Amino acid sequence: MTILLTGDSITDCGRDRDDIASLGSGYAALVAAGLPEERVINTGIGGNRVKDLQARWQADVLAHDPVVLSIMIGINDTWRRYDSDDPTSAEVYESGYRDILTRSREAGIERIVLVEPFLLPVREDQWAWREDLDPKIQVVRRLAAEFGTDYLATDGPLAEVAARTGAEALAHDGVHLTEAGHRLLADRWLELHRA
Repeated sequence: MTILLTGDSITDCGRDRDDIASLGSGYAALVAAGLPEERVINTGIGGNRVKDLQARWQADVLAHDPVVLSIMIGINDTWRRYDSDDPTSAEVYESGYRDILTRSREAGIERIVLVEPFLLPVREDQWAWREDLDPKIQVVRRLAAEFGTDYLATDGPLAEVAARTGAEALAHDGVHLTEAGHRLLADRWLELHRA
């Protein structure tokens, strides 16, 4: 059984993009370690937004014919608004996300896990990002219901732990996970997968 995880840098996490067996050093590698009998593939690419997934969906996802597909995308759709004045509206985000889910269902992928984007503000200005990110999280929740997928909440659970440990213990810049953050995400992913 092939399990494919895709998304942005949080999934990518330093994988060798020229080696399909390379899992990087983040939650994808930890998921694979927790499922030694399964074939796990990581096709995350740092910096990606929904539009980037749309462009590479056939080659990087559907061509591998996964039985389980895990998607985590959205923080860059928010981040680029604040660092590059290049916003992605919630409507455009939803349209792009719906497109990749429709194509996945049409390809016969039965089990899909939508991993919500998250933000753990470590700088005061990052709190303003919630205005952009929160509607996108709601989009992912609606799409999970619409397409009958599994849904992995991350934003609240990570914030709950961060309240005890400090955000930097889980995501040094509020977005990119530390080893502890990747472990927490992988543990939650595996718990959902085995449920």
